Amino acid sequence: MKVMIGVFDSGSGGLSVLKELIRLMPEQEYVYYSDSAHCPYGEKTQDYIIDRARVITRLLMEKGAQIIVVACNTATAAAIATLRQEFDIPFIGMEPAVKPAALGTKSGVIGVLATAGTLKASKYLKTKGNFEDGCRIVEHVGKDFVELVERGVLEGPEAEATVRESLYPLLDEGADIVVLGCTHYPFLLPVMEREAARWASAAPGRIAEVRFIDPAPAVARQTRRVMEDSGLLPASAPAGDSSPSVQLLCSGSPDTLKTLFKLAIS
Repeated sequence: MKVMIGVFDSGSGGLSVLKELIRLMPEQEYVYYSDSAHCPYGEKTQDYIIDRARVITRLLMEKGAQIIVVACNTATAAAIATLRQEFDIPFIGMEPAVKPAALGTKSGVIGVLATAGTLKASKYLKTKGNFEDGCRIVEHVGKDFVELVERGVLEGPEAEATVRESLYPLLDEGADIVVLGCTHYPFLLPVMEREAARWASAAPGRIAEVRFIDPAPAVARQTRRVMEDSGLLPASAPAGDSSPSVQLLCSGSPDTLKTLFKLAIS
């Protein structure tokens, strides 16, 4: 029996998580909600985000969702505790991958790119505090990253300039691993990798290789574990070979969502 997995984000960024869910569990059914009419969430109040998360959760449950992935770091920080209290289904959230970055850094400095809402959230601050003794953590808001992705601007001079503005300060501080703390950001990863290489080649002695960590694969694995533990999925059930069934829902214009879905899932 197939499981209906609900996924939502402030916009199209959560498609980066949906991609990994489908890769791990292609036989399941999915319903994705992009709240693009209210995007971005980064500067919204916690109460506003909680209200939106409630509305979206009810809609996804009406569509048959049996488990919901909050594929948005800001919404996870602001609302997932409330959702778990108020709704009787499992919720999976996002968390910046500080631990693997701290374990993998050679320079002793890791960078975190995230929204303002994520960087000031108690969950992130607690995670950060657990690893600050072993390495230095530097942060920067990915200014205008979400807006670029929502407009479908993933390449070109504008994307490059926007990425440089937020990425270079982390590299200048010595970060050799950069954590992507927003589900929109992986869509700009090719630009980030090129800009990191450009930064490294601009002066002798700079870190030659900068790695980026996307938490989406880990979130997909955690979703499967929770499904097994809650009885939604038999333990160690083999993946099927059928094409995934995906419903795309949107509070705003669906054009970017459809375009990025094709890009993400191709």
